[in-house]
Amino acid sequence: MSLIRQLWLVVLISTLLAFAGSLFIGVWSAREYLAQQLERKNADNASSLALAMTQQEKDPVNIELQVAALFDTGYYQEISVTDPLGKPIVQRLQDRSETDVPGWFVNLLPIPSRPGLAQVSDGWKQYATVKVVSHTHFAYAALWGQLEQLLLWFALGGGAVGMIGMLGLRSIARSLGDVVGQAEAIGNRRFVSIAEPRTPELRALTRAMNAMVERVRLMFAEATGRLEDLQRRLNYDPLTGLQNREHFMVNLREQLSGNESAQQGALALLRLTDLDEINARLGRSATDALLRDVGNLLRELAGKSEGGLAGRVKAGEFALLLPGAASAADVARQLADSVDKELAVRWVALPELYHLGALQYERGDRISGVLSELDAVLAVAAESGSNSWHAVDSGSLNKIIPGEQWKTLLTQAVDGGKLSLVFYPVVRDGGASVHQEGMIRLQADVGVPPMKAADFMPIAAHLNLTAPIDMAVVRLAIGHLEHISEDIAVNLSSSTLGNWSFHHDLCRQLQASPELCRRLWFEVPEYGAFKHFDAFRELCHSLKELGCRIGIESFGQRLAESDKLTELGLDYVKLHPGLVQGLADSPGNREFLQRFCGVAHNLGIIVIATGVRSADDLAQLKALGVDGATGPGVARTSD
Repeated sequence: MSLIRQLWLVVLISTLLAFAGSLFIGVWSAREYLAQQLERKNADNASSLALAMTQQEKDPVNIELQVAALFDTGYYQEISVTDPLGKPIVQRLQDRSETDVPGWFVNLLPIPSRPGLAQVSDGWKQYATVKVVSHTHFAYAALWGQLEQLLLWFALGGGAVGMIGMLGLRSIARSLGDVVGQAEAIGNRRFVSIAEPRTPELRALTRAMNAMVERVRLMFAEATGRLEDLQRRLNYDPLTGLQNREHFMVNLREQLSGNESAQQGALALLRLTDLDEINARLGRSATDALLRDVGNLLRELAGKSEGGLAGRVKAGEFALLLPGAASAADVARQLADSVDKELAVRWVALPELYHLGALQYERGDRISGVLSELDAVLAVAAESGSNSWHAVDSGSLNKIIPGEQWKTLLTQAVDGGKLSLVFYPVVRDGGASVHQEGMIRLQADVGVPPMKAADFMPIAAHLNLTAPIDMAVVRLAIGHLEHISEDIAVNLSSSTLGNWSFHHDLCRQLQASPELCRRLWFEVPEYGAFKHFDAFRELCHSLKELGCRIGIESFGQRLAESDKLTELGLDYVKLHPGLVQGLADSPGNREFLQRFCGVAHNLGIIVIATGVRSADDLAQLKALGVDGATGPGVARTSD
């Protein structure tokens, strides 16, 4: 029996005992009072009748008339007048009486009616004795009415006490529920604080648990702060805060060669006009301020696009990478407008501030060719004059499918079964399976290679169609789980996280297959997890209750916000490929990865590397503390 039910039972029994005792005492006291009143009434009536007889002639007829007058009122069981020898002169009896009082009540609480006696005198001699016994049915009626009133008031009082007790127990239950919920959350690696209850014992327990949670948060924040500092020293430009050339090129190479990277994207290069001359004219301090302004502008533009990256690739050159962008010209125009509005106006002393070139790349392009073409595009912009831009678009994907057909295609794909999953193994060191990661494919037409998620999901997000696509992916995964023994991981889109209707529909879909939930892993991009953090936190809680596992993919680009992870109860993270590539040549990145694994493991989070290209990389990652890996090298090893 639960504690709350035990408390309810104690309150109920205590209330019933208190009311039963009060009722018994009240009824018994009323019975004694009525018995005393009957005795006094009998004595008073006997005295009055005897006095009346004493003062009148002792005629038997008169005596009988007086007795009859009193007896006929109906309140008496017996009135008798006897001579000194005990011989009756007049006697009236009434044994039967009509009453609404139950017989069991009369038998349970008998009310004695003690007779009243008085002497009738005739001069100095005793003439007779008067005996008066009142009938008890009126007393029983009064006692029964008293009982009914007491029951009514006790019922009202019991109801009031019950309501007060219910409110009190509900408050205690709520406080206990909060404490239990916090304990369960901590058990699920969600370190959340709760308000302290009013109950002293629970307040002390809550205060201790909140203090433990704060210590965990503080330790995690300090650890991630040190990791962020290390990452910035290794991979970021100290002046602008943008990615340095080495780290940016690693990410660019991954976008060009990654299996699940976008089919196309835009790469822009902003070059400040003669940085040495600017430095000589403005001085180092002002030049540094200019560079920081450029860095802030590019960081803001990159942050508006999922997967967007910005880097300082040379002293006065800045690159902007936007995977999935449909038009390099649009990117160049937006960047140039931002520079003109926010920088050129502020730095009026520099009328010739920049040149800008942009091109559209495609997955599979060689990085050397892309960079060479970008230099040529930038040269064209430089020939056009100061503060000018030039862009080159290819748009092969848009040539295949016109823009107006996208909505029809995506809707028919969901309704017509044109979506499918292909699986990539995620393994531990030694080849043991963690899960199979299901990647979505869209078969646009017969004879055409299926499109990858990065080819159409950005457009689906623009058309607000990611929720039905993600739901279709979940249904496909559940269907596969019924036929395979391994776990399956699926990706949820960033834009879907903010769709609360999708949360409800997803939970309802999973509740229909509760036996499969423990084998289903969900992961969301880091960009979406932090952009829709409140919604993601609620989704984590709902999915964990159903038994699913939840993780973040492409993790590691926003460590400054990673202190929020203590509230989520994550099961795993998949590292951004940029943190995995080139480990053999980067002792600093190896140190960063090793430290990060230690911090994650302290929270019970599995760390999975992505983009692994060889079995040698897998062994090295294992030595650094990584729990699992996926990528081209892993796929080949597992075949």
